[in-house]
Amino acid sequence: MESIVVTGANRGIGLELVRQYVNRGDHVYAVCRRSNEVLDATGADIIDNIDVTSASSVKRLADCLNDIQIDRLVNNAGVLDSNSLGQIDYAQVQRQFDVNAVAPLRVTEALLPVLQQGSKVVIITSRMGSIADNSSGGSYGYRMSKAAVNMAAKSLSIDLAGKGVAVAVLHPGYVATDMTNHQGPVSPAESARGLLQRMDELDMSSTGSFRHAQGDELPW
Repeated sequence: MESIVVTGANRGIGLELVRQYVNRGDHVYAVCRRSNEVLDATGADIIDNIDVTSASSVKRLADCLNDIQIDRLVNNAGVLDSNSLGQIDYAQVQRQFDVNAVAPLRVTEALLPVLQQGSKVVIITSRMGSIADNSSGGSYGYRMSKAAVNMAAKSLSIDLAGKGVAVAVLHPGYVATDMTNHQGPVSPAESARGLLQRMDELDMSSTGSFRHAQGDELPW
């Protein structure tokens, strides 16, 4: 049994990750702003009223976990807003940076004391953050924030190597969730199964990698 922390745990991919980890016998700490009946029913330990963009809120999260050794930290919380050139809402762009790029770094740094040799840090990213893979443009705030968090993860993989902590960014696929208005060919359950497999495989030989939930290595 492992101790798992999942942010953005009250819906979509995060909720399904919580459910599948609990079902296989792991001890899950489900982190979210507001819980709900579906999350409550999973049997996870819920830590709610946590805003991952707030320093004081993340400190409270760290205080809640200060006597726990965490085996896996899954930074899953994220937001998506579409911004087209000529109609860019810069407040939305900033919000996406705060949630998608800065918050995973903030949470990871706050929880460093409870990460140990053999722990894993995973950030749920998107292939839309790949510069090489961008063939359609648009989505400025989302693409930029995901590219930024990919860079943060790469730096974390280097800085945490001496501690024996492996780091990866994983693309979940085009998943039918609230974030995508339930469009996309991949169900949350299917995506979560693939993500769990990639997390199981992650070790120091693959730290710093950028992979699809189905296993393909993705271009930066």
